[in-house]
Amino acid sequence: MYLSCITDWWITPCLIVVVTIVYYFSTSTFKKWEKLNVPYSKPFPLFGNIFNLALCKYHPLVFYKNIYNEFSGHKYGGLYQMRTPYLMVRDPELINNVLIKDFSSFTERGLYKNLDANPLSNNMFYMKNPQWKIIRSKLTPGFTSGKLKLMYDLIRECGDELMKNINDDLIKNNNGVDVADIIEKYSTNVIGICAFGLKLDTINDDKCEFRKYSKEIFKPSLKKVFGQVCLMINPVLVKALKLKDFPKEVTDFFYNVFKETVLYREENKINGKDWVYFFIQARNDLVLNTNLPEHEKFTEEQIIANAIGIFEAGFQTVSSTISHCIYELALNKFIQDKLRQEIHLKLSNNNGQINYELLMDLNYLDMVIAETLRMYPPIIALFRKAIQSYRVPNDSLIIENGQKIIIPVHALHFDSKYYPDPNKFIPERFSTEEKAKRPSGVYLPFGDGPRMCIGKRFAELEMKLAIVEILTKFEVLPSEKTVIPVNYFNNVFTLVPKNGIWLKFKKIN
Repeated sequence: MYLSCITDWWITPCLIVVVTIVYYFSTSTFKKWEKLNVPYSKPFPLFGNIFNLALCKYHPLVFYKNIYNEFSGHKYGGLYQMRTPYLMVRDPELINNVLIKDFSSFTERGLYKNLDANPLSNNMFYMKNPQWKIIRSKLTPGFTSGKLKLMYDLIRECGDELMKNINDDLIKNNNGVDVADIIEKYSTNVIGICAFGLKLDTINDDKCEFRKYSKEIFKPSLKKVFGQVCLMINPVLVKALKLKDFPKEVTDFFYNVFKETVLYREENKINGKDWVYFFIQARNDLVLNTNLPEHEKFTEEQIIANAIGIFEAGFQTVSSTISHCIYELALNKFIQDKLRQEIHLKLSNNNGQINYELLMDLNYLDMVIAETLRMYPPIIALFRKAIQSYRVPNDSLIIENGQKIIIPVHALHFDSKYYPDPNKFIPERFSTEEKAKRPSGVYLPFGDGPRMCIGKRFAELEMKLAIVEILTKFEVLPSEKTVIPVNYFNNVFTLVPKNGIWLKFKKIN
């Protein structure tokens, strides 16, 4: 009895100490915005402002939109992703400063990756200066208009396969076609041949390994959510647990495929029209060059990581945008007819040929794609980190060195101040006259400034070809399985439809 009382006496104070330590750790960063006199969203211990987001109760775009609206009337506001303080920038002028004018103060994205566990994530998207700048300068020539013209025939072959796939699906199922699935196959084919030099057959072969492993990269999972939560608690936790972005067999597959392609090209002295040539050049200049200073040298893994990074960025961006564009055209028949009319007019002046020059001359299609990217941006928020102290112009706030920043792309795109009736699909918002009325910094589907998407023009070319091919051969209509609006998985940062995007395709004679 006596020993029991002694034991009980120790339990209570120990519990108090443990609870106090945990509470302090959970809330120790939560006074930052109050001290700086920055408007902020009231945080919850440990989780900050993302408690419901961590539980996957809604999509991240809803979270950022709610925070954005909470700071209405302010240039910026503070929030907490778990314990980490973030500054949300919502003023167009300040956004331009961060991304362009004062970019030298915000060169990093501020996104952590444990490269020991994920060496193939060491690509230009996550790289810091000067490495990102070095590799980008080596790869940028592969995305010029001249190089895109050379790659057009490769993309066109994939467009032919896309049409065959739609026709085959129509024979199998008259009730509708899953546009998201079909376009993903098209996008996989395009990236496979342009970034990896592989002529794939994902259209006819659902068991194609490239298709199988590419789907694994974007597959929603609770494991990925757990990893993101651990990262926001403390990057040390991610490192200690050795959390991987993708299963080992996925990274091994892409690593081996790319390495074999490079070796084959070098042994047979093949100079293709694709990006593999530029990756080989980068490898020669940055890995094999013995005269290069040590701090400028790259590894084999870093070159391959950038090839995989191009694939990740291009695959999801393009397939999502095309799918949503066709979806909106099906729901807005008069816009679809107007676009088809422009396409037929340009075709009649081009001997009926769909080529690079024709695609570049479709102004209304440019507007349709721009409006799609406004409503369904591939990346719903941009992230940056201050690499030095920065005083906000005409303001008392000093953004401290190391401060992480969020630019809420999706929320800006749906702000009625810049886009009246933001939930309506209105391509005319992107006419020359309408664009002139808006400030820069409120349309950011590809980001902006030196770290904007390197493949923007390539993605647009790929999108245009698919849309033109479809609209010249089919009317697109809602089907019985069409979900309005589209429902998305909550446990991913991008827009991944839960049930696909089902539409009806009617052949045009």
